[in-house]
Amino acid sequence: MGYLIIEQMLNGLQYGLMLFLLAAGLTLVFGIMDLINLAHGSLYMIGAFLAATFFQMLGSFFPALLLAIVATAFIGFILERLLYRKLQTMSHLSQVLATFALILIANESIKIIFGAQPLMISMPSGLSRAIEIVPDELYYPAYRLLIIGVGFAVAIGLYLLVNKTRTGMWMRAGASNREMAAVMGVRIKPLFTLVFVLGAALCALAGALLGPLLAVTIGMGESILIPAFQVIVIGGIGSMRGALIGSLLVGMIDTVGKLLLVLGLGFITDPTNAGTLGSTLASLSISVLMVAVLYFRPQGLFPARG
Repeated sequence: MGYLIIEQMLNGLQYGLMLFLLAAGLTLVFGIMDLINLAHGSLYMIGAFLAATFFQMLGSFFPALLLAIVATAFIGFILERLLYRKLQTMSHLSQVLATFALILIANESIKIIFGAQPLMISMPSGLSRAIEIVPDELYYPAYRLLIIGVGFAVAIGLYLLVNKTRTGMWMRAGASNREMAAVMGVRIKPLFTLVFVLGAALCALAGALLGPLLAVTIGMGESILIPAFQVIVIGGIGSMRGALIGSLLVGMIDTVGKLLLVLGLGFITDPTNAGTLGSTLASLSISVLMVAVLYFRPQGLFPARG
């Protein structure tokens, strides 16, 4: 039982850190650019499809991953220059409607370019084995450990970027008061382009890394968008620390919480009902946590400092 819980904690850590890659870009765009981007998940889908396509062309995972990140970042650059820069001057309602339309356009475009069938990415051969964590007791997939390591590395990198660099200082200044930052010499438009491109690159990284674990399908961005928004509401809009802790909370509730609920419900109902009910209650718990945060601490658990 103990090892099963540890395994689920590692699964929760892996899922939470993948959510962080999405939520980090989303909270940067929302917190710094004041832009509601419902199509953020579409960039995640585009990154996954590009990674699968490059993998089929090259037959090697990591070059395909790098190319997918670069290509998706370039798509993000084009979108920001042609669409999102104009949306910044509009109301939040207009942003919601426009980016929802972009979701539909992205899904149909992917279907036209890549076809309607799911694509698969093979796991790197050297990472397809299991690592022995507890001798003769607990083994965990090496590839999932890689995802955990990448997630922590990105979290550290984003912390250093936002809090320890001049660019990060400009980001914080633009988020706090873009007019005053512009008066002080900060080039706001190129800065916002950089923020959006960074968010797109993080989406591609998450999509490409999850490709070997999940089928790359049309519409996969919508299913991940709701947990990403839950994360930034719980953690605090514009806060990297909030995005990380919120992601880990959601990941743990979704995995460890689900396991504990299923085991507990197994004492009062049959295993099939326990599994279904436990999964539902775990998802409901995340929504309840979000509502509680909105009620008691509407700025989030770790709001961004001005």
